[in-house]
Amino acid sequence: MSDIDTYTTPMVNKDYKGQRIDKFLADCFAGMSRSRIQRLVNEGNVTCDDVIIGDNAHKVREGEIYQLLVPEATDAEPEPEDIPLDVVYEDSDLIVVNKPAGMTVHPAPGSPNHTLVNALLYHCRDLSGIGGVKRPGIVHRIDKDTSGLLVVAKNDNAHKFLCAQFAEHSIERTYYAIVFGVPAPLKGTIDADIGRSPYDRKKMAVVQKNGKHAVTHYETLEVFKNVASLVRCNLETGRTHQIRVHMSRLGCNLIGDQLYVKSKKITDKTIAEDKRAYINHFPRQALHAASLGFVHPESQQFKLFCSNFPADFENLLTTLRHI
Repeated sequence: MSDIDTYTTPMVNKDYKGQRIDKFLADCFAGMSRSRIQRLVNEGNVTCDDVIIGDNAHKVREGEIYQLLVPEATDAEPEPEDIPLDVVYEDSDLIVVNKPAGMTVHPAPGSPNHTLVNALLYHCRDLSGIGGVKRPGIVHRIDKDTSGLLVVAKNDNAHKFLCAQFAEHSIERTYYAIVFGVPAPLKGTIDADIGRSPYDRKKMAVVQKNGKHAVTHYETLEVFKNVASLVRCNLETGRTHQIRVHMSRLGCNLIGDQLYVKSKKITDKTIAEDKRAYINHFPRQALHAASLGFVHPESQQFKLFCSNFPADFENLLTTLRHI
């Protein structure tokens, strides 16, 4: 086993339903001691659909798939860094931030610092210990090159309460994506299971077996000369890379997506060359987490937060509107 790697469990079947997470993982990875598994869970190195499982007493559910990160042997604690944060909302229980594209959520191999966690440690002195020293208070993630809203817990009760809502898929999340091509139909629901790609462990894929139920409701809002579209996506489930995989399934890969985009390019010569180049070489996946709604752990009231498109996303839209 290498010093740094991510391992994926088989799908939980009925025989393991209700079993503790540490026992389930120990059975899946027989070469690793249960005490080591328990430390990894406590340190926030186990996730299910990007939700961190920080409690060894967590009971697994039928149909779930877990990822286990085995970090470097010497895993330094992140240091507070004075990095500006776009704080949308904050109270004694949680903080909602508008993450810029290009910022990694938490330290990981290849991104040891300058992360959202480093910024939060400077901004908040009271983050939840659940999630491990490298992921204090982190409840969910969005990809490094996706912009938009995240909620972070500031105490253990808030962390558990929010994690439960993510696990139950009761969180309201709306994303906007700019894609190559035009979805057909223009509005609909993609109901296609998602699992780890059998051909590339970095990718997720629509799979026929051993996947997890995934549902995306989408609506095409604008079409740009039939070569690109602005699409609003509401997630019924929250699988890893769900929008990127489901849009790809429609043949409408996200503009700028370096992992799933394959060879998609705009080649229409009636569009100015400089505009084609700008669109085809957009430096990150054009995906923005624009709204996030959940029940507050203390007030028990539903709160909905929204963020405007960032400048690069707006500039891409402006370019497409004038092709």
